[in-house]
Amino acid sequence: MKSRIFCCFAAGIFLVTTIRAQRAEGTQAASTAEDRTAARGPRTGAQDVQERPELHHRNPRYQLCKDDVLQLNFTMTPDLNQTVTVQPDGYITLQGVGDIHVEGQTVPDVAESIRLAYAKTLHNPIITVRLMEFDKPYFIVGGEVGHPGKFELRGDTTMTQAVAIAGGFTENAKHSQVWLFRRISNDWAETRQLDLKKMLKSGNLTEDAHLRPGDMLYVPKNTISKMKHFIPVATLGTYLSPGSF
Repeated sequence: MKSRIFCCFAAGIFLVTTIRAQRAEGTQAASTAEDRTAARGPRTGAQDVQERPELHHRNPRYQLCKDDVLQLNFTMTPDLNQTVTVQPDGYITLQGVGDIHVEGQTVPDVAESIRLAYAKTLHNPIITVRLMEFDKPYFIVGGEVGHPGKFELRGDTTMTQAVAIAGGFTENAKHSQVWLFRRISNDWAETRQLDLKKMLKSGNLTEDAHLRPGDMLYVPKNTISKMKHFIPVATLGTYLSPGSF
């Protein structure tokens, strides 16, 4: 009986000691974490921006447009070599196959589409597609800039760089409210407003949008109070005309 009581007493002491040790370890870990946070100092907006994932789509491939000319070379069946033009409806006509839609596709995409089209009659066709003639990518800058107009889009170009190419802001420019118009279909364009003044002043260009072919920028003279997120393409000329705002 005495030995049984002694065993229970010893087990109770061991349990209490273990719980206290675990609590002490938890307190020490929390204290260490707080010390590390204090040593690093409070987080700043710049740190948050640096850790924010990059959302820009860099170095996009060229997408085919109407009137682009493609040269198709068939390695194993050269009698099918041909040159085709993207028609106004976005289709090309292939010898012995017919029409396939290619507008908006990249050259690798088109090569795969053509390969699949000929796979019905040829065994594992090997096809090389070359872009012979194409509409050079461009962007347009209007409003309060030194030299409004249409410019060739050469390589990766941001909004701030586009404004510089167009001669920079005029004295009357509202560069805290620059508008980007991006065509998303034949009938609609997406609008986006950016504060280039804040970007340039802070030196933080993480939100400086990268242009795509056909993009249009407008630098207003006075504040534009409202702008719908999507607008009809037919109205874009209104925003780019002198004296619109």
